[in-house]
Amino acid sequence: MVLAGIDPSLRNFGMVKGACDLSSGDFDLTHISLIETASDNNNKKTVRKNSDDLRRSRQIFDGMSEFLKDADMAFVEIPVGSQTARAMTSYGICIGLLASLQVPLIQVTPNEVKLAGAGTKTASKKQMVDWATGEYPNAPWFSHRRGGQQVFTGKNEHVADALAAIYAGVKTDTFKQLIAFQRKLA
Repeated sequence: MVLAGIDPSLRNFGMVKGACDLSSGDFDLTHISLIETASDNNNKKTVRKNSDDLRRSRQIFDGMSEFLKDADMAFVEIPVGSQTARAMTSYGICIGLLASLQVPLIQVTPNEVKLAGAGTKTASKKQMVDWATGEYPNAPWFSHRRGGQQVFTGKNEHVADALAAIYAGVKTDTFKQLIAFQRKLA
């Protein structure tokens, strides 16, 4: 079964995908993607903010749709609340994008994601990246060389959370019930 994990954000939309052997529970991470969008600051006076949001939303939708076309199921860390009107706009866009998904979706909370990844609800971004890169050291993580050493970049925080969303999602009662139902049909 091809499982995908998503960490949605208007600026950094993280996704991972891989094959899961349902009998053994083994997951093979095969794809990592980060859709990065930015405001069009060069055209601030000529492009309305809502038009720019629409452009960015389409960019994410197109990338997300392509990435998920062969996925059987997606696990998503649903965003929660926001402190500003701008953050609430981003939240609304992400919820709308998630509603457009054409694959079954299992929702997980940020706490479930952190627990499934680093093992603590208060995990830092670095702890999540360390966990993910430790689990799958040969995956195509975002990195560069510094002093002859491979150094993982901050971009990995979004795909690490997407990976942990899968780990959290397969523990949910919803996923377990779906798999039990699928086995009965087989």
